[in-house]
Amino acid sequence: MKQFTVIALFLFAAGLVIAQNNEVGGPDPERIGIDAAQQLLKEVSVDKFEHDGYWRSSMSSDEGYTTTRLFEGGPAGKAPIPDEEGMNIPDRYVLGTRVDFLRRGHTNFTLYPSRPIPIEGITKTISVWVVGRNFNHVLKIMIQDFFGRDYELYVGKLNFQGWKRLTVAIPPQAPDGRNGIVQRNYHYNNSMGIKVTGFKIECDPMEAYGSYYIYFDDLRAVTDLFAEDNRDADDMVDTW
Repeated sequence: MKQFTVIALFLFAAGLVIAQNNEVGGPDPERIGIDAAQQLLKEVSVDKFEHDGYWRSSMSSDEGYTTTRLFEGGPAGKAPIPDEEGMNIPDRYVLGTRVDFLRRGHTNFTLYPSRPIPIEGITKTISVWVVGRNFNHVLKIMIQDFFGRDYELYVGKLNFQGWKRLTVAIPPQAPDGRNGIVQRNYHYNNSMGIKVTGFKIECDPMEAYGSYYIYFDDLRAVTDLFAEDNRDADDMVDTW
């Protein structure tokens, strides 16, 4: 009986340690998204913000106006993607937006690319480096799912100084494959994933006055490429 009690206590303690380890740090990509027996997780670059004029910004003309352009710079603590080391990929600029408020109130502004940016595979997390200027504004990322439906995901508050990497987890789709953010449909194995359609900044009305500056760099994703690498080579492509 004593031996059984000792074993039970040991298993209970081990379970507590595992639970605590899973709670420390950011979201675990291996536990996010569509459940699969096999996964091939990779960190990929979505956009490095190196193309002038590719990103634009807008807000209600009654509330203010925005200006968006590239600047040289970037976060000092940014680590390169392992697969990109030694490839000399340009990474010189960051994306900056200035907002000039005409009046204080509940308002927001958006940044959007010239066309939606697709992410290959099944996306688990999306991250971006941001300079928030220590305002209580809220950053959201806008995406489209497999069916072209639009969603906004909460990324975080911008109440910090200097560069900070913010990460958001993509919620798993519903078991029926139709509800929630759908990244893959069982009818089609040659098309999957989501698209990034922009960023939305919801402004705190108490701080929505004067001029506000925000900067972005190095939009990345952790994605499961197992299905991409294991497609049927002789499958038909529905592009007609």
